[in-house]
Amino acid sequence: MKHTLKIAAAIFVAAGTITACSNNPIEAVKDAVTSDSDSSTALPRSPSADGTRLTILSPKDGDVISGPVTVVFGLEGMGIAPAGFDVPNTGHHHLIINAGLPEMSLPIPADDNYKHFGGGQTETSIELAAGQHTLQLLLGNYLHIPHDPPVASDAITITVK
Repeated sequence: MKHTLKIAAAIFVAAGTITACSNNPIEAVKDAVTSDSDSSTALPRSPSADGTRLTILSPKDGDVISGPVTVVFGLEGMGIAPAGFDVPNTGHHHLIINAGLPEMSLPIPADDNYKHFGGGQTETSIELAAGQHTLQLLLGNYLHIPHDPPVASDAITITVK
């Protein structure tokens, strides 16, 4: 089962991070998946810097909002780099909507609940249905894999009118 998950992770990364750079993330994942070591071989996680803090600057927890929701990301202690670029002490944002934190040893899913900002974006505008929603940020490395230890914001709850 772990080997199947690693292959799925490699396919996900190949589909989402094909970029021209000297440190090819596709090859790094292929190496991790096809390694001759035992099935516990982990995908490459990048270390996070001590004291790093990830926050949602806007909206605030408990806000009642109408119209599109503008989410502003805040990061202290590390920098932002686009997906596919293996730069120490950097990552890129992932916005988690109405879901929990994903498996930390695999690339962050890409679907309606997990939005990727691999271009290095620091804010977004999203359409949410009326009602209560939870939002949380998670920093991913050049392969969309959470850092070690993970860098995540507190989850907030907002209400859309």
